[in-house]
Amino acid sequence: MIVAMWSGRRLSFLGVRFLEMLRLRCPRAVTEPSRVASWSGNQLTRNLQIKPWELSEHRTMRFRSDSMTFSCLTRKKTYRPPWKHVYSTSQTTVDSKEIKTFLALAHKWWDEQGTFAPLHSMNDLRVPFIRDNLLKTSASHHPGRPLCGMKIIDVGCGGGLLTEPLGRLGASVIGIDPVAENIKVAQHHKSFDPVLDKRIEYKACALEEIVDETAQVFDAVVASEVVEHVIDLEMFIQCCYQVLKPGGSLFITTVNKTQLSYALGIVFAEQIAGIVPKGTHTWEKFVSPEKLESILEPNGLSVQTVAGMFYNPFSGHWHWSKSSSLNYAAHAVKSSAQEHPEPTESALKGDTEVAQADASSSSSVHEEAKK
Repeated sequence: MIVAMWSGRRLSFLGVRFLEMLRLRCPRAVTEPSRVASWSGNQLTRNLQIKPWELSEHRTMRFRSDSMTFSCLTRKKTYRPPWKHVYSTSQTTVDSKEIKTFLALAHKWWDEQGTFAPLHSMNDLRVPFIRDNLLKTSASHHPGRPLCGMKIIDVGCGGGLLTEPLGRLGASVIGIDPVAENIKVAQHHKSFDPVLDKRIEYKACALEEIVDETAQVFDAVVASEVVEHVIDLEMFIQCCYQVLKPGGSLFITTVNKTQLSYALGIVFAEQIAGIVPKGTHTWEKFVSPEKLESILEPNGLSVQTVAGMFYNPFSGHWHWSKSSSLNYAAHAVKSSAQEHPEPTESALKGDTEVAQADASSSSSVHEEAKK
């Protein structure tokens, strides 16, 4: 790279010759025509752009006189490859844009006629859906508290609209949400009920932040109206798997990715009817049942049930539907069998020899018994 500063005087013949000599000594890649030129008073500064991955280190030569200053950078024979990401996936499932959206709505969670009215009404379907599927795995039932003894984590709990009904069914529930204002609202609301105050705990965090401390702790993970807001769905599902006990259940309610869901869920619900605040959903983040299952199954979660849901904006109620083209609820179960790494060839050989030895010893014992 050459930087030449013109101070208003003509270059001397010697200066010109010296400049030409330096240009001959500089590598061609370095002395390409400049691309950035800027004026500062009577001085013209010319800068050449060099890609950072082409040159790693340079030796600098400078010549100074009363009339000019310039430098030539000579390239060493050392290179570095283009910079690459250390990780192929993001380190968080939380979208900062979503945080801002729900932060502005935090004070409206418990207004049953307001912005979150559809979520209040959704409890008529999602609470029985969670309860009934969990009871299939429970041997003992407590009258009035069917979920007693079960530990549930409500991921993306918001103001606690679903957390509280699950607590009233007897479960010990942890509600987590990355928006601290949502957690403050939820804590304030549960404080009015001493029973819930003992059964429910809230934390302002994302699921991946507590995976290590809660590994295989929960009987159920609930992610209701959450997966359409995360930025790394597979990482989110992996975190759900890790915090579940073997045989534990994952419950998801979300929006299908169809043309109908775009027309009704975004255009009508957000832009025309105002049922949902504008910008609440992004159609690209919607996930179809098939796509969701393709992520759940390889990550150790077997899909048991997928049921379609439909919201009637005129009555303000949700209904089960044979079609899952709009909203749907899914129930998946973590495998009870513990996964083990595949044995090496030597280990397999050793196991075979041990098995043969056991077989021979058992046959000899059997022969002696006959005698």
